[in-house]
Amino acid sequence: MADRIFAGILFVVALGYTYIAFFILQAPFQYDPLGPESWPQILGVVALLCLAYILVRPDRDRFDLPLRTGGRLLALFVFLMGYGYLYQPLGFIISTFLFCLALSLMLGARPLAALAFSAATGVVGYVVCTVLLELNLPAGPIVRALS
Repeated sequence: MADRIFAGILFVVALGYTYIAFFILQAPFQYDPLGPESWPQILGVVALLCLAYILVRPDRDRFDLPLRTGGRLLALFVFLMGYGYLYQPLGFIISTFLFCLALSLMLGARPLAALAFSAATGVVGYVVCTVLLELNLPAGPIVRALS
């Protein structure tokens, strides 16, 4: 029953998204064969079809969420909100390091392994995104100090 309630709420949201994609979203120029409006329209239609299937199919499994799993999901939500809040002021490297460290420790990694993973993810991720992919990421105090 819970999956149908959730799917019903998402179906209403997807209806709104699909309406916007078909009737409000207008691009001033076409830069690919399908046009920039096509992808949101396709996404909206596919989402509606998937949610309609969830609404009409019979429930097979009960959805039981153990308290520990719910706590971890709540902690992950807090970590993600903190990551988003710290991303701009601390920069990519430090905020990614802190997020990966907290998540690794929560999932049971040894402290030294979590530190190594978090440092490598922050630094390598920054280098890959800025040098190879030429994306603009917030530098933060570490990169500004090295520049």
